Amino acid sequence: MRKLRGFTVLIFTVLAALALLTVLAAMPDRLVFEGGERYTFYVGNTSKNCRVVSCAAAEAGLTRLTLQDVCGESATFSDLDIDGFLKSVNGKIMFTEEMSDSVNYYCTADLPYSVNVKNFNINLHICVRKDGVTVGSPIIFGGY
Repeated sequence: MRKLRGFTVLIFTVLAALALLTVLAAMPDRLVFEGGERYTFYVGNTSKNCRVVSCAAAEAGLTRLTLQDVCGESATFSDLDIDGFLKSVNGKIMFTEEMSDSVNYYCTADLPYSVNVKNFNINLHICVRKDGVTVGSPIIFGGY
């Protein structure tokens, strides 16, 4: 009986370790953007009922893994090579908006989320400001 109990504990421990390794391996792959300093996830099924969940980069993988109904995501960078970033996601700028404190690029790219803006299927929004760059898919909801 004691051997059976020990074997059961060993099997349970091995399975728990494998589950943990699987989760840890999947966490970085769940993020749309890599290398951000801060991440925001948009949860809900429309922008009207969208809930915003923000976290530091170190928590982003685990935070994303715990969320359901994610309808978009954004990441902030202190500095970003826009041309290189666009190439990495096969992005193309569809139109630009210049504001007093920022320039916004609305793009198509190989990203999972999309929304219709000005009759374009947009799934990448890049906001460039003096203090950094925010990228979002499909767009950056809320303030940026």
